[in-house]
Amino acid sequence: MATVKELKATARSKSGKGAARAERRAGRVPGVIYGNNQPPLTISIEDRELRQRILAGRFLTTLVDIDLEGKKHRVIPRDFHLDPVKDFPIHVDFMRLGEGATIRISVPLHVVKAEGSPGVKRGGTVNIVAHAIELECGVENIPQFIEVDVGSLEIGHSLHLSDVKLPTGVKTLAREDATLVTIVPPSGYAEEQKAAAAAAAGGAAPGAAAAPAAGAAAPAAGAAAPAAAAKAPAGGDKKK
Repeated sequence: MATVKELKATARSKSGKGAARAERRAGRVPGVIYGNNQPPLTISIEDRELRQRILAGRFLTTLVDIDLEGKKHRVIPRDFHLDPVKDFPIHVDFMRLGEGATIRISVPLHVVKAEGSPGVKRGGTVNIVAHAIELECGVENIPQFIEVDVGSLEIGHSLHLSDVKLPTGVKTLAREDATLVTIVPPSGYAEEQKAAAAAAAGGAAPGAAAAPAAGAAAPAAGAAAPAAAAKAPAGGDKKK
C-alpha cells in the first residue's frame, strides 16, 4: 500500500494573480484541488512545509491527505511551479482521488547492484536511458520507485522494460522493448577490441604459410639424385 502523508491547508476566498501574490507575501503558497467530478477548491499551504515536502523527493508520487478546515481530501500532487530566480514554490496543483480510482503516473527508476556488474568491473559505465517509467495503477498501489538490477550486465549490454518485474496491479504504458539502462564501454575499448582481433588473425597466418614451405623442400632434395646418377656414363667411358 502506498504511503499517505498529511498536509494542512487553508481555503482561499479569492483567486487571481493579486490574491496569489498576497498569499506569497504572507508566507503561503497558493494551490488548487481538482478532479473526481467535483468543483475545484482554491487553497493555500504554508511555504516552509510545502518546500520541505518537495525537497524531500518523491513529491509527485506520494498520496496526501489534505486537512482543509477539519475535512480531509485524499489527493496526489500533479504539478508545482518554482520561482525561476529564487527557486521557491509559487503554486501547487493537487488531483482529488476517489475510492478505487486508477491513475497514470511517472515513477522514478532506481538502479541497483551496479558495482557488481561485470561490465562495470571491466571499466564500463552505467548509462541510465530512462530515469522514470509511465505506469497505470490503483491509487493504493502506487510504487515509490521501480528497481532495476544491472548486476549481470556486460559491456554493450542493455536492460529493457520487459526484463523488469512490475508490482502486482501495476502495468506500464511504455513499449516493452524500451531500453532502460545500458553499460557503455570505456574510452578506447573499440580500438582495443580491433587490435586484439587483428593480433589473433595475424598469429594464425604465419602458421598456415609454413606448411607449404616445408613440403617444398622435399622435391629439392630429391632433385639431387638424378644429378649424381648422371656421372655414371662418364666413368664407364674411361674403362673402355
